[in-house]
Amino acid sequence: MLIDIKKILYPTDFSDPSAYALNYAAEMAKMFDAELELLHVMLDESQLVSFYLPQITVQNLSKDMEDGAKNKLEEFIKESKVLEGVKYTYKMVKGIADEEIVKHAQESGTDLIVIGTHGRTGFEHVLFGSTAEKVVRKAPCPVLSVRKKAE
Repeated sequence: MLIDIKKILYPTDFSDPSAYALNYAAEMAKMFDAELELLHVMLDESQLVSFYLPQITVQNLSKDMEDGAKNKLEEFIKESKVLEGVKYTYKMVKGIADEEIVKHAQESGTDLIVIGTHGRTGFEHVLFGSTAEKVVRKAPCPVLSVRKKAE
C-alpha cells in the first residue's frame, strides 16, 4: 500500500504543545513534499460570555480579537524555523475548534491532520475537554496527535 500525502492540516492554538507539533507537521510535509496548511480557530461572537463594558461593542471586541489572532499567527509563523523549505498556507476561521478543524479537513481534501495535545487527565480533562481527542474521533483522515515529552 502506497501512502500518498499531498495535504497536511496543522491546527494551532499557539500553545507549547501546539508549537511542538509543528515540528512533526513540517518534517512530514518535507518528507512527503506535501502542502502544509496552518489553521487557527478563533472564538466567534456567540461564544463570548455576555458582559457589560460600555466602551466596547461586540463588533469592536470581535475585530480586536481577529486582528490579535492574525498578528499572533503571523508572528508564530515568522518565528518558526521549521517552516523553511515547506510549502505552506495559513487560514483563520471562527467557531468551535474541533468542529471547524474537522469541517476544514473535509472541505479541503486533507490527507493528514497533525495536532498537538496537552495530555490533560482527570479533573483538568473533564473541565477543559480535549480538542485533539474530538478531532481524532471525527476526522475524515488519519490524525497524528503529538504530545510534548515531559520535562
